[in-house]
Amino acid sequence: MDPYFWMKDRSNPEVIEYLKRENEYTERMMKHTREVREKLYNELLGRMRQDDRSVPYRLGHYWHYYRTEAGKQYNIYCRAKDTADGPEEIILDLNDIAVGHDYCDLGDYAVSPDQKWLVYTIDIRGKEKYTLFFRNLETGEVIDEQLKNIHMRIQWANDSRTIFYTTLDEALRPYRLHRHTLGTPPEDDAVLFEENDPAFRLLVSRSRSKKFIFLRLESQVATEVYVLDADDPQGRFRLVRPREEGVEYYLLHRGDQFFILTNDNAVNFRIMTAPVGNPGKENWKELIGHRESVMIEDAEIFINHLVLFERIHGMNSIRVIDLRDDDDHYVVFDERLYVCWSGKNPQYDTNIFRFIYSSLITPETVISYNMDTRERAVLKVEEVVGGYDPSQYRSERIYATAKDGTAVPISLVYRKGMKKDGSNAMVLYGYGAYGISSEPDFWSGRLSLLDRGFVYAIAHVRGGSELGREWYEDGKLLFKKNTFTDFIACAEYLIAEKYTSPEYLVIEGTSAGGLLIGTVANMRPDLFQAAIADVPFVDVVNTMMDESIPRTATEFDEWGNPAEDKQVRDYLRSYSPYDNVSPQEYPNILITTGINDPRVHYWEPAKWAARLRALKTDDNLLLLRTNFKSGHFGPTGRFDYLREFAFELAFIFDVLGVEA
Repeated sequence: MDPYFWMKDRSNPEVIEYLKRENEYTERMMKHTREVREKLYNELLGRMRQDDRSVPYRLGHYWHYYRTEAGKQYNIYCRAKDTADGPEEIILDLNDIAVGHDYCDLGDYAVSPDQKWLVYTIDIRGKEKYTLFFRNLETGEVIDEQLKNIHMRIQWANDSRTIFYTTLDEALRPYRLHRHTLGTPPEDDAVLFEENDPAFRLLVSRSRSKKFIFLRLESQVATEVYVLDADDPQGRFRLVRPREEGVEYYLLHRGDQFFILTNDNAVNFRIMTAPVGNPGKENWKELIGHRESVMIEDAEIFINHLVLFERIHGMNSIRVIDLRDDDDHYVVFDERLYVCWSGKNPQYDTNIFRFIYSSLITPETVISYNMDTRERAVLKVEEVVGGYDPSQYRSERIYATAKDGTAVPISLVYRKGMKKDGSNAMVLYGYGAYGISSEPDFWSGRLSLLDRGFVYAIAHVRGGSELGREWYEDGKLLFKKNTFTDFIACAEYLIAEKYTSPEYLVIEGTSAGGLLIGTVANMRPDLFQAAIADVPFVDVVNTMMDESIPRTATEFDEWGNPAEDKQVRDYLRSYSPYDNVSPQEYPNILITTGINDPRVHYWEPAKWAARLRALKTDDNLLLLRTNFKSGHFGPTGRFDYLREFAFELAFIFDVLGVEA
């Protein structure tokens, strides 16, 4: 029997009252930090350029960008005709939309090919159920043609009259593809496709060439893609290759060929080509083969170039291939630890590729790269207001040895002059799930730690893809415990090498990273002074046994299906944080949740906190903080987010005895 099962019933006033009492207790226990929190908030705010503007990008005859204004929470989306510095036209001001709402998330927005219409999706509750709106850009009018209960992503056909969108089932899974024509009633929208396998979700996109609409059906371990001529929105989607368990593939278009990124017989992915007219598997030809030490994470295609985002020995690389002569080269960077990703690149017929570069020391930098001449131009560097000198900081990559002998990378950043004497406060972050890599990027808020002598560390545990696809496979399903033992090994190594000590070590993780934090807190509570678990997935067995909970069925390939497999059920129960709370001393713990979170429901953190409070034998802080205005990703307003982070900083400084 689950003694806290009753917390799942949100309609029960006692549940809401319980969460409010926990919030009141949290505020009471942190009352003495109010001035510190305000100081930290102002410190964080002081580094932010409040009136900022993004780098413009060209769509047709217009240059698009967004900007922010001092004192306003949200972005203002704009365009200028012919030149980036021309007269400004505001096409979407999220501050206006957010009036009267505590939460406002822009899921997607897209301007029609003829530049006359804007379509955008908005969620005002945090439940990830979006409403779609049309704005006439010639009149500014938002027409009475809303589409509700949809997934955030939308795509225009080339006629500037037709859009494709997906709707959600009760599990919040995008499962139906619809076609809508401007000026027609939404109830008349055609349903073009319905996916009945609960493990699969639908995603719609458009090729950079603007020739094709792609419908991608994907699970955690397989994909199936259909293509439609974007000039023929009333036509039929053609199947490229039927789904096959374990086979993923993604399409790009150039000329008379599709370029295909796939893991078919290639665990780290390879690139194939196929004719547009007959793209079935039997016509796939290898262009770039599989490599054991290199994972192709993403690909971008232009009229003459193919750009690959590769991961080599745990680090990002950008490889540019000239498709006219097969000449290739890598974009070289000076730093050893960094991350780079694609920027806004809507143009197909170009030799300019825009990407974003960042590191633990270098603020986010937008770079324009000429793929022919290899010249690069810095378009924008994220400003740290008040001054920031990167030469005063140092980053490094070290390795811990896991329980099974595997070398686990750790990324570190700290102020120069740090002494390895065990006296340094440290925040150790971990995630390790879904093949998502924890990147060594920059965030100005982290300076509030580093400038007070903290070391910030990222444990690149198995379950992510930092060292290739096998690094992910070795941290999921019946190998999930590698994630936890890797993290413990990292903490032990950092302590042994005197980067920190248990009394100065704080661990932190979010969502599936919160599962990591909850599990290691059960396994080795002696290693840490404090733990922060944001929206943590901690009631693993009960959640994965209940397919009525949104997203459960789509998660079976990550965690296993305990309802059908006793081995899986026993394995999940052996590490699930909620099921393994025991009468022992725990570190100080801060738990956060969002009342509208559709991914990790509020009751998981709430039940975990209740069980911890009932069983733990120490007097350390245990705080549960529920945000009654947000979902999984926290506040949407930029100032609200800083206040949340200031609270977490105050918690860290308080439990470690660090002067703020």
